Amino acid sequence: MDAPSRRERLRSATVAEIKDGARRLLVTGGVEAISLRAIAREMGMTAPAIYRYFPSLEALVAALAGDLYDELRLRVAVARDDAGAEPVDQLLAMSRAFRTWSVTHPAEFGLIFGAPGPGRHTLAGDRGGPEHPGARFGAVFIQPILARWQRSPFATPPPELLRRRLGGRLEPLRLSHGDVPVEVAYAFLSGWTRLYGLVAMEVFHQFAWAVTDAEALFELELEMLTAQLLADPPTGGDTPC
Repeated sequence: MDAPSRRERLRSATVAEIKDGARRLLVTGGVEAISLRAIAREMGMTAPAIYRYFPSLEALVAALAGDLYDELRLRVAVARDDAGAEPVDQLLAMSRAFRTWSVTHPAEFGLIFGAPGPGRHTLAGDRGGPEHPGARFGAVFIQPILARWQRSPFATPPPELLRRRLGGRLEPLRLSHGDVPVEVAYAFLSGWTRLYGLVAMEVFHQFAWAVTDAEALFELELEMLTAQLLADPPTGGDTPC
């Protein structure tokens, strides 16, 4: 592959600088503070010049959100690789890495996991298949759950119930991750919503009225998730497929 030309290197550097400026504004003032004019002023450019790199503010925010998904995915993947070969150990390490990144980057968490807004709404509405930043992030968590299932199926709600309730409603997940067993899909979705809900409430300070240590509650939920993934399925029921 040919090395990037000088023009391509300069363009890539300018795009990175624009996104860095957008992230600083996000951290200091929230997504509402991001503006092409403010970024251009900081860079010594005119606002219209930025349109040569991003067609709109929404496109810039969507690109920043995609970068944040990738940053978090890589952070979680490092934790997985450091945890060894046991899928449940990997999930525990990944979940803790997700929480640590989130509570130390609340503005960034809010952009990619909070209420849809300009740019974020565009990214959320685009399923995009396996290369969508959110799909790539989700795949990191699905893989060890699938590996655990393939080693030894774990307890889930009755498979016939899962197929009836979810079987025809997993098109976005299967578009991104293939035809995973419905039991694995359920374990991923139920586990993710539990852990995400805990982290989101901690990041947005919604636990102050109830607990003094949100991490302790998070760790308890990890224990419950571990127990679920290690529990044998009941005997005499449907065999997993």
